[in-house]
Amino acid sequence: MAVVVLIEGLVIALLGLLVVGLLRSHAEILRKLADLESGTAGGEHGAEPAPAHAHTRAGAATAARPAFDIVGTSVDDEVVKVGVLGARTDTLVAFLTSGCFTCLGFWEQFRSRRRLSVPGDARLVIVTKDAAEESPSKLAELAPRHHTVVLSSAAWEQYGVPVAPYFAYVDTASGTVLAGGGANGWDQVYSLWSKAVAKERKGERTERRGRARHDENDQELMRAGIQPGHPSLYPPAEED
Repeated sequence: MAVVVLIEGLVIALLGLLVVGLLRSHAEILRKLADLESGTAGGEHGAEPAPAHAHTRAGAATAARPAFDIVGTSVDDEVVKVGVLGARTDTLVAFLTSGCFTCLGFWEQFRSRRRLSVPGDARLVIVTKDAAEESPSKLAELAPRHHTVVLSSAAWEQYGVPVAPYFAYVDTASGTVLAGGGANGWDQVYSLWSKAVAKERKGERTERRGRARHDENDQELMRAGIQPGHPSLYPPAEED
């Protein structure tokens, strides 16, 4: 009888452990699903982007973000600095890793000898994290010869990169990030960022035309002898 009771106790204990394990597994699955919905699943090497998007400075919920020169090392472990501020052309910075599945498609396209059309005719610069957080041997295999590759975790922090792959379009004239976001393929990058650049440029042209009209009006008033503070600019208020 005692043996039966002991066996029943062991069975109950094993069932309890099984239930606890199932609950933990369920909780882990729920956590990973939540990470996927927020676009942060997979960690720094396995992260996949949220649905493709590109936000611009003209967006109601986004403000101009400063750009930074990119300082790090090359795949051959040499010190590299890419001057983004004050460059002759705009720069499209591609933040990739050697591990995420979506990034591999971009690496393959960047290694292709076919000329790559870049939004805004900008130059393309590829940035990964430091060698301590990457696989240097893998990067040596993936890195294209005709595009600059920089290992710089600092650049990821400066540009606020939330997930890989991530792209940031730097407007050299203003020294700010004109558009940024994630994408799943180069066709999406070209389409979304071209539209973002065109939208921003249209806004800049509209603003310049508005300033030009304002300056022309001021010049007309000056030629008519109406200086700042002239009484005609401040008509008397109507009396009741």
